[in-house]
Amino acid sequence: MHQPTSAEIIAQFANLKTFKPGPPTASAGRLDAFFDYDRPETYGVHVEHVKVPLRDGSHLACDVRRPAEADGAPAGGRFPGIVVEFNAYGAQEFFGSGADYYVARGYVAAVGAVRGSGESPGHLEPFGPQEQRDNVDLIEWLAAQPFSTGKVGQMGVSYGGHTTLLGAVSKPAHLTAVIAIQALSDWYENTIYRGGIPNALIREWQSSTAPETLETYPQHPLYDDYWRERSVKARWDDLTIPVLDVGGWFDQYRDAMVQNFQARPQNTWMVAGPWTHGMVPGQFEDIAAACYLAWWDHWLSDRPGALPQAKVTSYEATGTGPGLGWQQFSTWPPAESEQAFWNLTADGMLSASGQAPATAQFEANTGRLTFDTPPLPSDVVLAGGFEAALRASFTAEDGNIAVVLEDVGPDGEAARITNGWLKASHRHGNEHRQSVTPGDFYDLEVPLWPAHTRILAGHSLRLTVSSDDYPQIDTEAPAGTVRLELGSAATQLRYRRMP
Repeated sequence: MHQPTSAEIIAQFANLKTFKPGPPTASAGRLDAFFDYDRPETYGVHVEHVKVPLRDGSHLACDVRRPAEADGAPAGGRFPGIVVEFNAYGAQEFFGSGADYYVARGYVAAVGAVRGSGESPGHLEPFGPQEQRDNVDLIEWLAAQPFSTGKVGQMGVSYGGHTTLLGAVSKPAHLTAVIAIQALSDWYENTIYRGGIPNALIREWQSSTAPETLETYPQHPLYDDYWRERSVKARWDDLTIPVLDVGGWFDQYRDAMVQNFQARPQNTWMVAGPWTHGMVPGQFEDIAAACYLAWWDHWLSDRPGALPQAKVTSYEATGTGPGLGWQQFSTWPPAESEQAFWNLTADGMLSASGQAPATAQFEANTGRLTFDTPPLPSDVVLAGGFEAALRASFTAEDGNIAVVLEDVGPDGEAARITNGWLKASHRHGNEHRQSVTPGDFYDLEVPLWPAHTRILAGHSLRLTVSSDDYPQIDTEAPAGTVRLELGSAATQLRYRRMP
């Protein structure tokens, strides 16, 4: 199997969305000492390439990076451990170099290749039960080493973030706290099927990293035990240790980030920045490295460390640059936010008031309907989730709905804020298909990803309803016509805004 180079790994983390920020108007450090935390390094780094034994007799290829004396020999004593990346990219040196920051400050870091990747033998099955068992074995092995205090944390981004949270709900005895960066809540709904519609964007990753999934995933178009085994959401009750859930408002896992926080607010802290998918260090308003150390010192070491002063730290931006910048809230959506809505009207407007009922239609896969607000008289801050409530009929026996919300500037340039998708037969969930009778109207609730963004005065909001949003979803809707009822509460965009 082809193992990506470091450059290919970075390329895989790239996001299709573009964001061109200006200079920050605020920094997290001014809000909270958690994000300014640091202390000097006191050790060198000693690297060992080891084979971590597994319960079934196999092993994992792993780099163990230990605090070292001036002569390069491992330092004496016991240190807390961190699994820093457990992923399928077989690039321990690339990911391990980022772990040296913690090693030099008194942590042992393990960087592992999952089964079937890199030099770890076996069959790669991303996020499956075997990989989760291996993760537990790695954590417990690290905790049992003579140089370990027995306290272990885990962290990772994207693939490594997914394994981190799946490791947490597997409840290893010595896993004490985790940092999950741009990580899943549910592999089916976050990544593979969006509202029951296949995600075209993930195929390149599948082809390069886990080509067998191109055959296995289509065998499970509905949500079944196969997906529950790869889900944090299905085991939220087991997510009991402290979680620092870090994500980006321009990342495809921002909905998962919010879901995880809302499910486990008592032991989860959420940090949401103006970041695209991938590693946070090096991105605009990078606040992560210092706060990661603060987190580990607090939970794993005998130092006081620090925690965020609020449960949620979020960056408010605009489509073209910073808004108010970093803010902190007690919960998400912010308690200060309020529910609001726009009706979709027959004259193509988003309106806070109703109009006489009417209908409009478009051709599946080629047509679309758009609805715009007038230019806004003052700034509007969107903070929370969105839902498109649509009353729709299809001439086919199924149909797809894609909803996109954009910020449209005075020059006509549009920036995507959020999006959502739903297959009509999945309107009551992904576990079972519901029949669709051609010509009958159905109430469809399409969830859109959450956002925290300021829409500037003079800008407009545009909502587009169609059956296609390639490559976010496959172009696979049945041919035919889609009809919407307009002008009433049955067809509107519901959202949260700051007062």
